[in-house]
Amino acid sequence: MKLTVTEQAAKWYKDEMMLESNEYVRFFVRYGGCSNVQKGFSLGVNKDKPINIGVETEVNGLTFFVEDEDLWYFDGHDLKVTYSEEIKEPEFIYEA
Repeated sequence: MKLTVTEQAAKWYKDEMMLESNEYVRFFVRYGGCSNVQKGFSLGVNKDKPINIGVETEVNGLTFFVEDEDLWYFDGHDLKVTYSEEIKEPEFIYEA
């Protein structure tokens, strides 16, 4: 699995979550919601230190990651996090 976060999306997270450089943003599986890869589950986002990183990427001084225990959710898909000018927030794009 590959994790990509655009610079615009990283800036949004930095501003909205009041993050400093060298901090972490975790994408985690949560029960409920909807997604294109797992029915009944969706991605949550929080400011959390890693325990067992499955995949990570660094953008603008922030480390975005998914724990190893949550990789099942992606079912072989890559995650690209972009910023939507239309809705003024990040969007998750799952790529096969």
